Amino acid sequence: MPRIANIETGLYRIPLPITLSDSTHGDMTAFELITCRIRDADGAEGVGYTYTVGRNGGAVADILKREIPPLVEGREADDTEAVWHHVWWGLHYGGRGGPAVLALSALDIALWDLKARRAKLPLYRLLGGFDAHVPCYAGGIDLDLSVDALLRQTDGNLAKGFRAIKMKVGRPDLKADVARISAMRQHLGDGFPLMADANMKWTVEEAIRAARAFVPFDLTWLEEPIIPDDVAGHLRIMQAGGVPIAAGENLRSLWEFKNYIASGAVSYPEPDVTNCGGVSAFMKIARLAEAFNLPVTSHGAHDITVHLLAACPNRSYLEAHGFGLDKYIEHPLVLKDGLALAPDRPGHGIGFDWKGLAKLA
Repeated sequence: MPRIANIETGLYRIPLPITLSDSTHGDMTAFELITCRIRDADGAEGVGYTYTVGRNGGAVADILKREIPPLVEGREADDTEAVWHHVWWGLHYGGRGGPAVLALSALDIALWDLKARRAKLPLYRLLGGFDAHVPCYAGGIDLDLSVDALLRQTDGNLAKGFRAIKMKVGRPDLKADVARISAMRQHLGDGFPLMADANMKWTVEEAIRAARAFVPFDLTWLEEPIIPDDVAGHLRIMQAGGVPIAAGENLRSLWEFKNYIASGAVSYPEPDVTNCGGVSAFMKIARLAEAFNLPVTSHGAHDITVHLLAACPNRSYLEAHGFGLDKYIEHPLVLKDGLALAPDRPGHGIGFDWKGLAKLA
């Protein structure tokens, strides 16, 4: 088997076409893209990436550039499990989460891309394959939009082929959130999949009150009502709120997801492949959810994650994230009748415009 020869790291600041906002992160004008290109001794290459909402990308890139290469160079490129554990424990004392696990995620994605390319298989088939057609929703980052602007955005997403929509909640006045959800439900009609995301805005009691107020609008789920550290709080909301709960985009390991899933504190586990530990960790989280008869959803990085959910019999919805890379990749996500299509190109199939990105380094 070929050995890892070298790693190349990139850090880019991607401007957003419009300012996005949610209840916790505030206004976002750009996101940081951190890339990892791995080459083996035969010259084959795999590409991975992670991202931030605007800060700490330098720390992630530094770990990829300075700390990880001595841990992995010369190791077997196909031994993804061995490499993952070696890096996890190598960074554990000063890492265990934060920038270290984002860096590990990018590395692991690159290794799986390399493995699938060498096998001449699309990633979802290498991971087992289930169904290349994955239900997909448009993840709106739209808390500060007026109701009229929110509905116009929704019409634009419907025109693109989306058949499920997520909106932001968490305004200072709960009545404003209720009015916006009510307008969306009336606009979309009964039965149309509608999700709401609070981005950790509330206390447990506030979240229970909000969830109960949202019950008449038949939400598919209420996402991240409180901070991710409070597993018991999520369980209380599940028991008292009357609305399914999605959570996990801010969890950083299989073991953190285990605490949620085994406690009955989540309806839809929601890993992000770029921050939970990569493909290796994402698939373990999905299998753990399957063992508890739970549907798994996703956060971010839809161009990669479509492959992962295409290999999961318990997948629910893929999120088409607001931080898209369409301007900088050769083949953006393809949507047909509300379903995202996992591409048949070898690996994850993402071809970056490296020259275009270089202008944003």
